[in-house]
Amino acid sequence: MSESAGLLPEADLFSRDHFALFGLPRRFEIDERALESRYHELQSAAHPDRHAHRAEQERRLSMQWATRINEGYRLLRSSLSRARYLLELEGIDVGAENNTAMPADFLMQQMEWREALDEARDGRDTDALDALARNLRQARRDAETLLARQLDVDHDKAAAAATVRRMMFIAKLGEDIAEAHETLEN
Repeated sequence: MSESAGLLPEADLFSRDHFALFGLPRRFEIDERALESRYHELQSAAHPDRHAHRAEQERRLSMQWATRINEGYRLLRSSLSRARYLLELEGIDVGAENNTAMPADFLMQQMEWREALDEARDGRDTDALDALARNLRQARRDAETLLARQLDVDHDKAAAAATVRRMMFIAKLGEDIAEAHETLEN
């Protein structure tokens, strides 16, 4: 960041990918402490309040910069978003909207999870919902471990895209479980 611009970024920083913005290598596995530290450093420098006394153009630039920092941080902090972004940077579309093909064993697992959710919801069984949520967290951790290998070691983008689609289903089911919990608590 340039001192002369009031600690606002140089124009070329806006064109960098989020990994470069935060000084991180383009990898699935990241140093979360480094991400957090760099986020606070960047936010502190770009926060619009620091530039309230400056010209309109610099205030607008600081707002844009703060927005970009927040977007990048949210994206890199989430393992699912980070994986999708890595694939996007490589020109790979995970095809979530039009590619729903999944291995048969995962399709069976999806059906079992959905049935368990329906049964727990219908039976107003919060313990069953909790158990399902635990199983889902483990499935997410397993998928994250697999993604780390596929993206960072094997560089198998096609397999990683399929794993991302699985993680998207897991994330959606997690939201449905949370919603069911909320409904049962009211």
